[in-house]
Amino acid sequence: MEQWLWGIDLGGTKVEGVIMPAQGDPKPLVRTRIATETSRGYDHVIDRIRELVEKMKAGSGLTPASIGFGTPGELDPILGTMKNANSVVLNGRPLQKDLEAALGVPCVLANDANCFALAETHWGVVRDRYPDARVVFGVIMGTGVGGGIVLDGRAWNGRHGIAGEWGHNFLDDSGGTCYCGKTGCVETVLSGPGLERFYLSRSGRPARLPEIVSSGDPVAVETLDRLYHFFGKALSVVTNLLDPDVIVVGGGVGNIPGLYTEGVKSLAAHIFNNRLDVPVVPPSLGDSAGVFGAAALNLRHAIP
Repeated sequence: MEQWLWGIDLGGTKVEGVIMPAQGDPKPLVRTRIATETSRGYDHVIDRIRELVEKMKAGSGLTPASIGFGTPGELDPILGTMKNANSVVLNGRPLQKDLEAALGVPCVLANDANCFALAETHWGVVRDRYPDARVVFGVIMGTGVGGGIVLDGRAWNGRHGIAGEWGHNFLDDSGGTCYCGKTGCVETVLSGPGLERFYLSRSGRPARLPEIVSSGDPVAVETLDRLYHFFGKALSVVTNLLDPDVIVVGGGVGNIPGLYTEGVKSLAAHIFNNRLDVPVVPPSLGDSAGVFGAAALNLRHAIP
């Protein structure tokens, strides 16, 4: 009998579910989504997830043995409550406990960056190009900056549940104040909004990131050169500490081609080694990575 993996990606605007095979190509049996409706509160979000699971059951004729959840923020491993979620209705709430009570099955939670790294490890670019990789660092650079660690096929959450959160390491004072209360975080410098703020400060003209990337004007060039420099500098800290076999870069900022040339040169210049061997690559699963990674949490060797 084929084993099916159930995964749910819990986002601020949508909650998406997938049922996919445990082995082989990631071809979902069911993939569906509904609006999260977070503005209606925490209890309503739980109800929406229950509705989605019932919809998945009806569409597949299956019942899950367990469900993996990709979440914004992290589940505190000591307190059992959510923290650091931009969907603020989740913060301080015992999400895993409440989901298990509502759904009647074990639930495994990991943040969206860990799910991204898991998906690319088990079904994406790592499996296809670097199948012997044991340590994978997954980067998400978009509205925010996050990271996830996969060790021997398992998402690694860490003692505080914040393993891989390089976005809130200090990088440079020029990034300004971060929402976390600190100054100069990686996220303030390398995120899409951070790049747009820098461009505005230098040009006096607002512009969205795609325009900055394509325009070629002197301030745009300066903005991108600054991105490449600090990308390598920030990632060198991760490389020195973790020394991963592969680094996968996702998110909207991760689509900028220069990261894989000039950004990698900056990384090579900043790490504590006489050369750079770790490949820094774009993902292959696109917007499927989050929900596929949530399903991968159910793999026996992937459950934290």
